[in-house]
This record gives sequence, structure tokens and C-alpha cells, in this order.
Amino acid sequence: MTPDTEEARISLAMAAMPELLADWQPGVMADPVLEGTSLWQLQRAAVQAGQLDDRPLYWQRLVTRLGMRSAGGEDLASRIAAFERASRGIDDIAFSDAADFRVLVTGFDPFRLDENIIQSNPSGHLALLLDDTLLPAGQGVASVQSCMIPVRYPDFDAMLIESTLQGIVNRYDLNMLITVSMGRTGFDLERFPGRRRSAPGPDNLNLMSGGTEAAPVVPPGLDDGPEFVEFSLPVEAMLKVAGDYEVHDNHGISTLESGDVSPDHLDEVAGETCVRGSGGGYLSNEISYRAILWRNRQGFDFPLGHIHTPRMAGYDRDTLQKISVQLQALVRAAVEVLDDKTAA
Repeated sequence: MTPDTEEARISLAMAAMPELLADWQPGVMADPVLEGTSLWQLQRAAVQAGQLDDRPLYWQRLVTRLGMRSAGGEDLASRIAAFERASRGIDDIAFSDAADFRVLVTGFDPFRLDENIIQSNPSGHLALLLDDTLLPAGQGVASVQSCMIPVRYPDFDAMLIESTLQGIVNRYDLNMLITVSMGRTGFDLERFPGRRRSAPGPDNLNLMSGGTEAAPVVPPGLDDGPEFVEFSLPVEAMLKVAGDYEVHDNHGISTLESGDVSPDHLDEVAGETCVRGSGGGYLSNEISYRAILWRNRQGFDFPLGHIHTPRMAGYDRDTLQKISVQLQALVRAAVEVLDDKTAA
């Protein structure tokens, strides 16, 4: 039994954060989907009851996976994959029939764990906090469902974002999608996601993007996409949200031809080659690019966009609390202005 790169960090996590794993006892795994869903629902309930921490879900998932790997058995890879998917809330998405609108929110796992094993991610906390809740929207209410996205290039290469969205819209009419990640000094509404990878940092498997700022690369599945696409969440309403951090309508991008620019409209950089979108050159930029491109190709027009939260070094409860309060307010501001034109 050989742990993968993420699982190999468990001993370091146990030493650094014993409280996250001390009482965790994985199930017998007779049904990996049921066990994964149970873990997701357990951590969702804990966060919604006041647990200000996204990390237990990530590390308990890995401990369970490692246990499955140790036990072996037939179809091990497929059972681990089924558990992994279910533990991210993807199989648990079920919008309320009583709601007027349906809103999907995505968060990310902690990342850069070799730099700081105790790292948290406010976007993951938000996903757990808002999953299976109702928010005011227009003259009615919105049903919010969430899921957690891995910080792994191979999952994006395998079209995880597109297949997840396709599965949802095969069952429901979606009215809004908000993707969230951590990484800035304030809150950035990422206006112009780009299609290329150029980030120098690794993913959680210690795999690199394959691109640089001098030679950005196009990820699998995006060969015929435009260099940039555009955010469509209600910016004016979101910019009014006050809190401990500034909120920016971020137009900043980079192209091979012009370097760092901040266009008002994409026609200003028509024909130029993306180096970084407004969301950067990493997976936080790519999730919004892929989602917008998929929506456009499918002929939908529901509002969609990405929020970058302020950075947090490691885990700091007070900082996470401040980020969480303002992040919730940003989501609420976006959802509140949904109207009947957006409803099914």
C-alpha cells in the first residue's frame, strides 16, 4: 500500500493538528458513496453549528482514503473515486422544490500544504456554511447547494468542472453559479478569466501547470476557447458590501503582446494571447473560465463569476471570521438581486 502525495502528508497533519483527527473513525466502507456523503453532511452540520474550520473535511477524507487503500480489495480505485466525489458534496446536490431560484456555490480544498501544513481555505468554509440553505432572492427565496473542488490539475484535465455542471443542469435549472477561492489582499471579483495556465506553484499532488508567464499553456479541453471570457455576477450590488476588506471589480489581466493591462472591454485585447486572466494563471482562474465557457457553449445565460478572498497564512480564527462574514455578505448581495427573468 503506497499513499498518494496528499495522503503522505497525514502524519505531518496529525502532529500539527491532532484535534482535527483524534476522534475521527472512518466507517466500514460497505458503500463508499454513502460514507462519503455522510462525511460531507457531518462536516456541513459542524460548520453550520459554529465550527469555524474547513480543514477537518479535507484531512478526514484523506485518512479515510488511506484506510481504504490499506484494506485493499477489488475495484479499489473506483471505490476511492466514488468516496472522494461523494465527500465533496457533489452527489448530495439537491435543490429545494419550494425555492424560486437555484444557486450553486463552489469552494476549494486547502492548498500549498508543503509550505504550511495547517493551511485553511475560507472558500471551503463558505461552501460548507451555505450548503443546503435558503437565502432571500428577489421576491422569493433561493435554494443554495455547494460542493468542494480539489486543487489538482488532473481533475481539471478530466473535465471535472464541466461534468459536474452538466450533471446538475440535467436535473435542475440553475439560476446562478458563484465560484470562490483564496488568494488576494482584499476581495476581487474576477472580471476576465483567461484560458491559459502560467502559475509557478504546484497543485496538491505537487504537479505543475506546465506553463510559465513566458510560455503559458492551454489546458486539456480548452483548445478552441477564446483567450478571455467575462464575469456576469451583479457587480454593482456586490461592490456596496462593506467590511474589513476592500472589494474590487478586478479587470487586471496579462497578455504576451501587451503585458499587464486592465481593459474595460475584451475587444481592447482582441487577438492577444492570455498569460493570466484576472483570476491569475492557476486553478482559481481556470474554474471560472471553464464554467463560463461551458455555460456559453450550452446556450445558458445565468449569472456566473469568481470571487477571490483575502489570503490567510495557515489558520487564524479571527481572520477567518472576518473573511467569512464579508464573504457571506457578498454572496447574499449577489443572490438578493435575482429576479424572475433569471428563474426557470
